[in-house]
Amino acid sequence: MPPDKTQTIEAVLERLTYVNEETGYTVARVAYQSSSDLLTVVGALLGAQPGESLRLSGWWSSHPQYGRQFEVLSYSTVLPATVQGIRRYLGSGLVKGIGPVFAERIVDHFGLDTLEIIETAPQRLIEVAGLGPKRTKKITAAWAEQKAIKEVMIFLQGVGVSTSIAVRIYKKYGDASISVVKNSPYKLAADVWGIGFKTADTIAQAVGIPHDSPERVKAGLQYTLSQATDNGHCFLPANELMADAAKILEVPGTLIPPCLDELVEEEGVVREDDAIYLVPFHRAEQSLASLLVRLLGEKSDKLPHFGDVDWTKALAWLHKRTGSTLAKEQEQAVRLALTSKVAVLTGGPGCGKSFTVRSIVELAAAKKAKIQLVAPTGRAAKRLAELTGHPAATVHRLLKLQPGGDAQYDRDNPLDADLIVVDEASMLDLILANKLVKAVPPGAHLLLVGDVDQLPSVGAGEVLRDLLAADVIPRVRLTQIFRQAAQSGVVANAHRVNQGRSVLLEGMTDFFLFPCDDTEATAALTVDVACNRVPRKFGLDPRRDIQVLAPMHRGPAGAGALNTLLQQQLTPAREGLPERRMGGRVFRIGDKVTQIRNNYDKGVAGVFNGTVGVVTALSTDEQTLAVRTDEDEVIDYDFDELDELAHAYAITIHRSQGSEYPAVIIPLTTSAWMMLQRNLLYTAITRAKKLVVLVGSRRALAAAVRTVGAGRRYTALTRRLGAQPGHRAF
Repeated sequence: MPPDKTQTIEAVLERLTYVNEETGYTVARVAYQSSSDLLTVVGALLGAQPGESLRLSGWWSSHPQYGRQFEVLSYSTVLPATVQGIRRYLGSGLVKGIGPVFAERIVDHFGLDTLEIIETAPQRLIEVAGLGPKRTKKITAAWAEQKAIKEVMIFLQGVGVSTSIAVRIYKKYGDASISVVKNSPYKLAADVWGIGFKTADTIAQAVGIPHDSPERVKAGLQYTLSQATDNGHCFLPANELMADAAKILEVPGTLIPPCLDELVEEEGVVREDDAIYLVPFHRAEQSLASLLVRLLGEKSDKLPHFGDVDWTKALAWLHKRTGSTLAKEQEQAVRLALTSKVAVLTGGPGCGKSFTVRSIVELAAAKKAKIQLVAPTGRAAKRLAELTGHPAATVHRLLKLQPGGDAQYDRDNPLDADLIVVDEASMLDLILANKLVKAVPPGAHLLLVGDVDQLPSVGAGEVLRDLLAADVIPRVRLTQIFRQAAQSGVVANAHRVNQGRSVLLEGMTDFFLFPCDDTEATAALTVDVACNRVPRKFGLDPRRDIQVLAPMHRGPAGAGALNTLLQQQLTPAREGLPERRMGGRVFRIGDKVTQIRNNYDKGVAGVFNGTVGVVTALSTDEQTLAVRTDEDEVIDYDFDELDELAHAYAITIHRSQGSEYPAVIIPLTTSAWMMLQRNLLYTAITRAKKLVVLVGSRRALAAAVRTVGAGRRYTALTRRLGAQPGHRAF
């Protein structure tokens, strides 16, 4: 658009009609001039909130369907200048402590001087009926913070940073924000959650840091490694790291080796032979290997009774206790767990892992052992407790992880336990596994239970797979499918998928396919199945009992788009009920949500990535929202923390690990082609307790069954375990 067509207008944002969270593209309605009709504005408005007065830069255009509109190139917020604008501004919940009722009273009392009074003489607010010293103080503090954030935002918007990220930068650095952004922009990527190298790089270019500066290249190398750990790798081979970094940085390859050498010297990364690690992953891998070998070689034994037990008698007692007989493989696993200091139990659905674990716990409890049951997620811990009748905790809660991620229980302060059973161990990433194993006391028995054919952990590493590949670690794999489980279509088809065979649909009462080839039609059908068809036929609650699991987040049938459609059905907007928009998401009471980062400062002992809950309260006055988690804890969020939450009506299959749901609905489309892999579909099917419904393309289903996962991750845990003194290498 030619520069001479660019204009600036001022308007009050009334409502956001559409927001694309990923691109920032927004369609909004604003009050403009004195017209009673609202004007449509479109463009870059991510972060603006209803009630704000905006100065919009852009141009006028005409849409064939919607008529005259203003296309926004950039915007800034301004203080409103009319009584009506001030009332709308204060009543919108933008200033903590002031809602519509108090906004009305304050503006009625002070009129056009309202904002001037709040700015220069806030003590006068107590003149307003109902505003005591406590609330007045709160409003004054909120106004001061808002003002400081606005100053930072004006600067940051000039260098291309969104409002929500500006708030985070201000919360991290306070008054030093502008100085950090100008002088050390790459520091943001390390310090501020949600800012990656690309955002920091955009800011760096805007403040004049050269494209080929060593600081930029070193930051790019660390970012490349960080991306690799996000994709599950513990390290990258040096040549691969340098080649990937050169593509991201768009600099000549000759600049990179000396910068990598500098990074190694500065201990920003670790080089071991050809492998380049970020420091925490190198330490964790070395530590985990040596800890496991030390546990295995420990002379003391906290379960001494089982060294010379009469197993015939013990198993007869167990049979009497449970009413069931163990199969040979299960019996072997029970003996192994109770006689070996470290053991792994793996197997698919219907093979009796749960009953084996229960048997191990029963026998240990009979000898008065101190038993600690643990799982990576709240749902898995709850299930483990129900199965065994013993308390179970998440890894995070068991270790009492502190702000910063340090654990209260570690090698110097181990857990008080004789037997530690870890369920859903395929979910354990390298960092968490290392923290957990550090806390195992000498002589205690550690049993890791999981299905190695499921997706590996979301975090870096393939701990369960690496342990099974290490000769030094004792293990049992259960392979026999029990008759009762074999009658289940869910169990039968999970095993068929795992073997690369097509699913059986005919005559199934708990496994269905709704065929549909069009991606958008698949999304609509998925919503209908989840909200209407399954609840009607099976009497299931669509929010509590049914989980939509998508192969990916993006796309018309991805978890992001499905969440919007499912929310419209299950928690629609209602006149008079509060809601809060954060980026492209709208939060309402009753929403099913999930935490998307570890936050050690929240709740009794932190709230962690993957925690699911329901929004139970939302206050626009106090700018807070409350979530009751599936661990039955109420967690409070300020509105500026809502980027830590995502809707969970639909989640990605990766996010579902460790959880079980009565019914699972899986949309499969060819648009998710890159993600259609056997272990992904297998993991999704095994999340269901009673019912699986596939929705979508037969071609996509066949591709998922046919396609073996995309290769192993770069890990060295197996090699390290084999290279330990006294154990043969392999």
